[in-house]
Amino acid sequence: MPALRRPEHATLIDLPPRRAQVAAQTDVLVVGGGPSGLGAALGASASGARVILAERYGFLGGNATAALVMPLMSFHTQHHRPEKEGSVALFPTDHGRGNPLIAGVLQLLLERMVKAGGAIEPSLKTGYTVPFDPETFKRIALELLDEAGVDFLFHAFASDALVEHHTIRGVVFETKSGPVVIHARVVIDATGDGDVAARAGAPFEVGRESDRLVQPMTLMFRIAEFDRAAFAGYVKEHPDQWRGVHGLWDLVRKATAAGDLALPRDNMLFFATPHEREVSVNSTRITRVLGVDVWDLSYAEWETRRQMSRIAAFLRRYVPGFDQSYVTQSGMHVGVRETRRISGEYQLNEKDILEARKFPDAIARSAYPIDIHDPEGTGTVLKRLPPGEWYEIPLRCLLPQGVDGLVVAGRCISGTHEAHSSYRVMPVAMALGQAAGVCAAQAVKTGSSPRGVPPDAVRAELIRQGASLS
Repeated sequence: MPALRRPEHATLIDLPPRRAQVAAQTDVLVVGGGPSGLGAALGASASGARVILAERYGFLGGNATAALVMPLMSFHTQHHRPEKEGSVALFPTDHGRGNPLIAGVLQLLLERMVKAGGAIEPSLKTGYTVPFDPETFKRIALELLDEAGVDFLFHAFASDALVEHHTIRGVVFETKSGPVVIHARVVIDATGDGDVAARAGAPFEVGRESDRLVQPMTLMFRIAEFDRAAFAGYVKEHPDQWRGVHGLWDLVRKATAAGDLALPRDNMLFFATPHEREVSVNSTRITRVLGVDVWDLSYAEWETRRQMSRIAAFLRRYVPGFDQSYVTQSGMHVGVRETRRISGEYQLNEKDILEARKFPDAIARSAYPIDIHDPEGTGTVLKRLPPGEWYEIPLRCLLPQGVDGLVVAGRCISGTHEAHSSYRVMPVAMALGQAAGVCAAQAVKTGSSPRGVPPDAVRAELIRQGASLS
């Protein structure tokens, strides 16, 4: 196997001290330009703070664009009929009309993308998911930052935190120009992995409680020259072989028996895009790997691209509608579902979600189900909320223990492995980011730490910015 693996007996050496260039001083520093970082930057700016966003790549969007995690999953209440135990069809065609639970920055982004022809509005037809074009996402996200007056630094990878007396004062970034430091009154960790919070000394958890295994990684890819009509004809003739966005069980078994396929999950999973002759494929899987381990990441990139090649060949050979298809793009990095979960002042849990718990300091809402891709196998566990219900996420989940001047946003907030599988999706991450940005800006304005900001003040400002909290 060509991917370099972790040495059995690592040799450690001391590195010489070095100097870093101080690039800027700002009110709020947002680290990460994915959905949560975008929400954080726009939320903080709209609250009157001076904001800098630092991003490791040369574009915005995070997993939405770098890993091609498409589409945006439903941010609506679900009115569904009971399904077979163990079903993994997240949005079957018999769902009734759902009510949106997230607005604010997400709504602004979607309106702009739909107007530009780069997204399809959520509806009963789409299952309330939002198929989008990643290039449009990149462009619109950058336009929103420009209009909000947010400064940004691209190609900057956060490698360390500057901490004094348990308070974060800035972040060190690795760049082509050498190490760079940005000082800030409040830092928002929107890295997804909790990189800054971990470097600052905040406690965290990884994986499920029993064995620390995390949800598997997936390399997503786009396929062009997909004949939608031919595929629809096959589905109509074989209704038992396709449900919602997944299936092809008999064809998978046939190809597996012939030695043409070794599918790492229990079905094929497709999502539509805004383009008629294109489909997004979510069918690779790699288990027992961790997204904050460089050795695991290298292996996952190698293995999932091998899987992608076999899946693409299977589709061309076995599946009607794909005979002329080809891969046009794969994620520039593998999609990572779960890494660190920073320990906050409250830890959201499975019971909170399934019982649709509400909180007085709620800053975001969701009805997305508990959706756990097996950390060591091919299956997926799905647990829904009661029809028409939703749960709330308290501000306390965004406030790390043991470190001041820091707010976390996105999938690295405080929650259990089970709860994380629900709030990890991008619309929720964007709402969490907007709340983190508002909290950070309020802390700057009042001269307090983020944990000293009254939750009612955060909620009032979020509502002023168009967030949905009632």
